[in-house]
Amino acid sequence: MRFQDKVAIVTGGNSGMGKEVARRFVAEGGRVVVNGRNAAKTEAAAKDIDPTGKLAIAQVGDVASPATGEAAVKGALDHFGRLDVLFNNAGIFTPKPFLEVDEAEYDRFADAILKGSFFAAQAAAKAMKAAGRGGAIVQTGSMWALQAIGATPSAAYSAAKAGVHALTKNLAIELAADKIRVNAIAPGIIETPVFNTFLSEEQVAQVLPTFNAMHPLGRNGQPEDAAEALLFLASDQAKWITGVVLSVDGGIMAGRQ
Repeated sequence: MRFQDKVAIVTGGNSGMGKEVARRFVAEGGRVVVNGRNAAKTEAAAKDIDPTGKLAIAQVGDVASPATGEAAVKGALDHFGRLDVLFNNAGIFTPKPFLEVDEAEYDRFADAILKGSFFAAQAAAKAMKAAGRGGAIVQTGSMWALQAIGATPSAAYSAAKAGVHALTKNLAIELAADKIRVNAIAPGIIETPVFNTFLSEEQVAQVLPTFNAMHPLGRNGQPEDAAEALLFLASDQAKWITGVVLSVDGGIMAGRQ
């Protein structure tokens, strides 16, 4: 198994891509700290991933606060004795026209996505460097940071995710000497509960299928599609890959039909 006895932190790990990558990490021999802002939801996710509580623990906190990343690292070290992988996955998504975004909304995207990724990575890298075993940081970027989608105006979100892409490359160079690899994925539309944060169940059922044809492979992504890429970049299969932003988008960045 690829992650036998290894330990990961998954920010935003209580649903969608985060929960799927946490579940698969444990299934492949690892142990995880599941981070999320909602206590009940995060604790339920950790219990669902591992009912025994021995392989998955919940860590509640908003990654916009640097203290949350530090607490997640402490949780990994205290409960499992090591830290090998950070999946920087936490984020928010709400399309809104540029001219309607106010300062508070801009700060919400910047804090949850870029600031959160920055300081969680910093806390993890410090622990990995101190242990001297190297490690992997895998970030969730976005297709929206690579090209704009008119149907989903997302300037603040896209700018924050572009920052995550730039952060990935900078950290890959700075941390290479410590054998800490840093990569990211840039997903297309992945069908996760994030859409339920600004659409009703009925709207989700109506709207999401309209995006299938936008992807050259003919369908929207599923959490397992993103998880496979995230796990690959975290594994020794990718031990000579760092500084990469991997498009996981059904072919969108290659072109349109």
